[in-house]
Amino acid sequence: MNWYVVYTKPKWEKKVAERLIQTGIECYCPLITQVKQWSDRKKKVEVPLFNSYVFVQLADIDRNSVFQVSGVVRYLFWLGKPAIVRDEEINSIKTSLKAPNISDISVTSIQVGDRIKIEAGAFSNQDAIVQEVSNTHYILVLESLGCVLKIKYK
Repeated sequence: MNWYVVYTKPKWEKKVAERLIQTGIECYCPLITQVKQWSDRKKKVEVPLFNSYVFVQLADIDRNSVFQVSGVVRYLFWLGKPAIVRDEEINSIKTSLKAPNISDISVTSIQVGDRIKIEAGAFSNQDAIVQEVSNTHYILVLESLGCVLKIKYK
């Protein structure tokens, strides 16, 4: 069985995960503890690591069963097919969140204008500016080399 990514209504991640479990669908909603401050107090609150995403594990033929749960919007697609997350990636998230030395985690996507450091490949350790992000490629500007790099996904 594969892990798929379900897109939920905003702020419904925990409710959707709870309801999926009640219907017998195995799911995983990674949560982190953050300290939220109001005008009169501070409180530790569990919030989802990924906004509007819940991971579900089920057979391909049972994929439509998640739509019986209110709050489920759609599946996340990658290159025209439902995105599949490998077991190793789910286990890696679980292991990372159990690590005692983690104090703060945030997840953001790459946006146009972001400055990034390329960590692998022929251009490793080069700073780049994200010029374009699409479903098939990134375009990065490498100022130090005076060139533009186009990276295609498979």
